Amino acid sequence: MAPRSGFSGWWAREKQQQKGTPVVVTMENPNYSVLEIPAAAVDEDEAFPSAAKGRGKNAKQFTWVLLLKAHNAAGRLASAAALLWALPGVVGRRLLSRRRAAAAAASSEKPHLLLKLIRGFLFFSLFALAFELVAHWNRWHFQQPELQLPENLHLPEAIEIQGWMHSAYLYWLFFRANYIAYQIQMLTNMCIVLFIIQSLDRLVLCFGCFWIRLKKIKPKVEEEPFKEDDGYKYPMVLVQIPMCNEREVYEQSISTVCELDWPRDRLLIQVLDDSDDETIQLLISTEVSKWSQRGVNIVYRHRLVRTGYKAGNLKSAMSCEYVKDYEFVAIFDADFQPNPDFLKLTIPHFKGNPEVGLVQARWSFVNTNENLLTRLQNINLAFHFEVEQQVNGIFLNFFGFNGTAGVWRIKALEDSGGWLERTTVEDMDIAVRAHLHGWKFIFLNDVKVLCEVPESFEAYRKQQHRWHSGPMHLFRICLPDIITSKISIWKKANLILLFFLLRKLVLPFYSFTLFCVILPLSMFVPEAELPVWVICYVPVIMSFLNILPALQSFPFIVPYLLFENTMSVTKFNAMISGLFKLGSSYEWVVTKKAGRSSESDLLTIADKEYSKSLSLLQFHKQSSESELIELAKVSERQQQQQHLKPSSQPKKSNKIYKKELALSLLLLTAAVRSLLSAQGVHFYFLLFQGVSFLVLGLDLIGEQMS
Repeated sequence: MAPRSGFSGWWAREKQQQKGTPVVVTMENPNYSVLEIPAAAVDEDEAFPSAAKGRGKNAKQFTWVLLLKAHNAAGRLASAAALLWALPGVVGRRLLSRRRAAAAAASSEKPHLLLKLIRGFLFFSLFALAFELVAHWNRWHFQQPELQLPENLHLPEAIEIQGWMHSAYLYWLFFRANYIAYQIQMLTNMCIVLFIIQSLDRLVLCFGCFWIRLKKIKPKVEEEPFKEDDGYKYPMVLVQIPMCNEREVYEQSISTVCELDWPRDRLLIQVLDDSDDETIQLLISTEVSKWSQRGVNIVYRHRLVRTGYKAGNLKSAMSCEYVKDYEFVAIFDADFQPNPDFLKLTIPHFKGNPEVGLVQARWSFVNTNENLLTRLQNINLAFHFEVEQQVNGIFLNFFGFNGTAGVWRIKALEDSGGWLERTTVEDMDIAVRAHLHGWKFIFLNDVKVLCEVPESFEAYRKQQHRWHSGPMHLFRICLPDIITSKISIWKKANLILLFFLLRKLVLPFYSFTLFCVILPLSMFVPEAELPVWVICYVPVIMSFLNILPALQSFPFIVPYLLFENTMSVTKFNAMISGLFKLGSSYEWVVTKKAGRSSESDLLTIADKEYSKSLSLLQFHKQSSESELIELAKVSERQQQQQHLKPSSQPKKSNKIYKKELALSLLLLTAAVRSLLSAQGVHFYFLLFQGVSFLVLGLDLIGEQMS
């Protein structure tokens, strides 16, 4: 049809010129296409006969605007969908790599009971969230429900019910108010009481540390025993270095111990190697031979049968005939690097104190700032040494032996029964038995020994599992001995109530139960109330107290709080396995080391490497032909390993931790539920805690976070 002429046509052309270039939107399934038409072509175009009609034109322009907005909305939805799809993609790839690794290892482990319980809570929360969303959409929810008392709940008559979903929701409210809320509230109150008791214990320890600093209390030696005119006779000291497949750190450990400032005729170093790799055995024995030819009194011991882990290794070494000639034994793990004056700072504390059985030094770390994980570990360990061990050492003369960087009186070891292979925390075992026999301990906060902390979450997780399952296993074994011992009732109460129950059992129990189970469930059962001060204020105060010994880590106080709650699932699982003697209670995995050097000056390192090459050349000249052949074989093996093709080397892939991942989904689901009830503090805590569980579940904390 030809376009009409006249005043209306002229007016339409004038309006088009004022508005600019017309835009025609055509809908082509599944996308929209935008077509620009030049203004000159619009005047007499038969394809748009309605342009001359004012009212029809306005309606079409309105439709075009709506279509453009729909196009923009569709693009934004597509971007959001892509972002949401990225996370399941990462999870899927990790799960696939985990399944491949499990198939290669031919391991068919069934899900643990704890994982099944977490999954059950997750399914319940998803179902309850769906129910609450339907109720919120249909406005069935109550603005201020007071359902703690059953009589306040109004059940509508049949004429008021808007369908079976409405009826089911009302009966769900009645069921949770009468049958679920009371049990959850009772468990909540019990955890709050335990939380308060543990917080008071932490406050007392912090006050004791403050008092020690204020009064400048520390163990002192009355006389300087190593003056030239004193005539003090150096005691015979045995130094033990237990290790197992420690390729990265064996050399620096042996070299630092061999440089201890002590008369060589009164010092013997035992390198106790439990390695099952022949190459590592040869490397360690070669290092021992090198220092032996320099005049150091050092021996190499290797067990053919590795039973009892570290305890069996130390027990075998103490059974040697020559040990009876020594009075003290110092123990250093493979990654520990003591200063040359270590023995001169620790041994004098035994002089004039025949009741002292152990002198323990503090740990210091060479890789504190390596990544976020090492920084958070430094906060925990700084509090452990600065507060817990120092306060217990000053006021109680008892604390748990750390397994390394300490000096024992050999008589105290023998009087306590020696090293036993009955648990994975042999250091705590021997400390408890020595305490039951009346021996006293001294902690030296000023004497520090360099070492490493785990740099990967997998290594740290296995370490924490052993550190929390072993004490509960030991508690089962030692409880009858503690009750029947001849020590005072106060010391028995300290061992049972504080040392074992409160700090080893109650802490992981209430942390996991309160923040990982009760808090998300209280979002779906609002009748069970969890106070805000339990969620926010008190944990922040406790985290601030924990961070005081390491004030340089203050910017990490929030990640530290979330990280501790996240690690509670690993500690709780380990505590349960040790308490009930489950399969993983006697599991020992050697913590992987990186071999970080203690020097910060590159020139010092270069000088050390140069002197090392000279000494190695001299060692080669003094070595026999067979030793040189073996060294050549070792170097050839190392070169072959270094020249492996990248395709033949296994790629490092992060693991998926199912319990942490399931808990992250549970907490994030509870965070969504908290939005419906407008609980701001609960929402942010659940959101951040869920994200922290997600980070650990995908093993992202140790990588790219330095």
